[in-house]
Amino acid sequence: MVYTANIGMFKVVIVRTARMLTVVYTHLLEIHHKAMTIRTILEFPDPRLRITAAPVAKVDKRIRHLVDDMFETMYEAKGIGLAATQIDEHQRIVVMDVSEERDSPLTLINPEVEFIGDSQREHDEGCLSVPGFYETVSRPDCIRLRALNEKGDVFELEPDGLLAVCIQHELDHLNGKLFVDYLSALKRQRIRKKLEKLHRQLA
Repeated sequence: MVYTANIGMFKVVIVRTARMLTVVYTHLLEIHHKAMTIRTILEFPDPRLRITAAPVAKVDKRIRHLVDDMFETMYEAKGIGLAATQIDEHQRIVVMDVSEERDSPLTLINPEVEFIGDSQREHDEGCLSVPGFYETVSRPDCIRLRALNEKGDVFELEPDGLLAVCIQHELDHLNGKLFVDYLSALKRQRIRKKLEKLHRQLA
């Protein structure tokens, strides 16, 4: 029996019995998952979160490995989106999965957004870089997105609702902006002081 498997960055051709195929495939999956790394997520008010991300020049093996790390980190943190800026990688890369089943990963490389219409939607937003805080933010309801996927192919979407909100939230990160910037100065300062206090206690 011949079987071809794509395991992350590896393409493997296996010639063996069905039982042996299962063992080998499971082992390769374990190697792949071990190769991925859970990265540290920067937290507000870390100044590195204010760095503007640079465009990705080429979608190569290194970028795909970074994307794998980002998904691993996002899922581990129970988030629905993560920008490379949040793990101190200042390139224009976003990963997200807004599905309830956590089985619809979406990779955005060098994303560009165009707003469609004037309608706005209020949504309670939280952020892995501002843990424990949720505030209502108003954003455009409909957008047009153009980006590259993890293979370097161009694609376009016209999402609305939660996906549109999540995309705008993560693209803000790439521009050095956080959802707390949409709040009043008083609220933002209160959140900052609470997180700084927490960081001192954990240091």
